[in-house]
Amino acid sequence: MMAPASDRHGSIQSELAYLITTRLRATGRPCRIVTTPGVVPVERSEDNCLVPDLGITCAPATGEHLLREPLALIEVLSPTNVSKTRANVRAYRTIPTAAEIVVLHSAAIVAEVTRRALDGRWSEQPDIVGADGELRLDSIGFAAPLRDAYRTSGLTA
Repeated sequence: MMAPASDRHGSIQSELAYLITTRLRATGRPCRIVTTPGVVPVERSEDNCLVPDLGITCAPATGEHLLREPLALIEVLSPTNVSKTRANVRAYRTIPTAAEIVVLHSAAIVAEVTRRALDGRWSEQPDIVGADGELRLDSIGFAAPLRDAYRTSGLTA
């Protein structure tokens, strides 16, 4: 059994899901955000289902346990899951439809955004977004002040 997320972790996760959902509805795109979806990376795909905090897809809902064709995958990095989260991020890079991977820190208002270039290669280093920066997801045309995702987290800087 997995331990439940901390209050802060869950607050960041739900605030960002709300912000993205609001944006998706405003654009009319058939995309959606899913909380704790199952995704299958290419490596060891027969026995490797991972569960990010959030996933975004424009594929129709299937009712299955797996999120099909994720465009963006989002993890909330907690001090107790750093190595597992970093391993998951490496595995997410093998999913052919993934264009962006976001890691939101839970001890500070910081996000790491890794993007796939048009040639299919991933950036070597993530873009670091600080407390006063803007979180962008180019794959769905989303942009919002990063601080908004932390609104109910209790973090102030």
